[in-house]
Amino acid sequence: MKQETYELFKNASRESIVSVIEAELKTRNESPFWSDKVVPFSNAVLSVLIPLRDAGLLFTPEGKEVIELTPELFFAWNDFLSLKTLAFTITMSNEAGKLLRTDIDEEKTLSYKEIDLSDLGSYLSRYTVNLENESLDFPIANYNLHQGVSNVIKSLL
Repeated sequence: MKQETYELFKNASRESIVSVIEAELKTRNESPFWSDKVVPFSNAVLSVLIPLRDAGLLFTPEGKEVIELTPELFFAWNDFLSLKTLAFTITMSNEAGKLLRTDIDEEKTLSYKEIDLSDLGSYLSRYTVNLENESLDFPIANYNLHQGVSNVIKSLL
């Protein structure tokens, strides 16, 4: 992975990161099938990770605190099941007024500010993720599709 990519994830806005991904897609001449999925997916994931980064409250899908947003952390959240879990974690955190389901110090979680889930929620709904009941599963084909999307993004960065 290029050093510029690490700097991008560490400091850039969501729009800047998505623009770089989109530009790379165009230079690689990827199939429109993937092009139509990579940008909205990246935007949805980053719509939550960037506010968490800016608040100093990043964590892994396993709930471990992370200091900075890296491409590796972004890819960890690219897993469709992890992304669904993130949506529910942020929903519950928004309601509680503090970050939940992490091992981040309790005092630090109190600095949590509500995160807008409209982009992530719309994206997940498009792929039949039930956003009302966390225990309900989604079609395995959607999981497999997003493994492919993640692989395309990895090849771009």
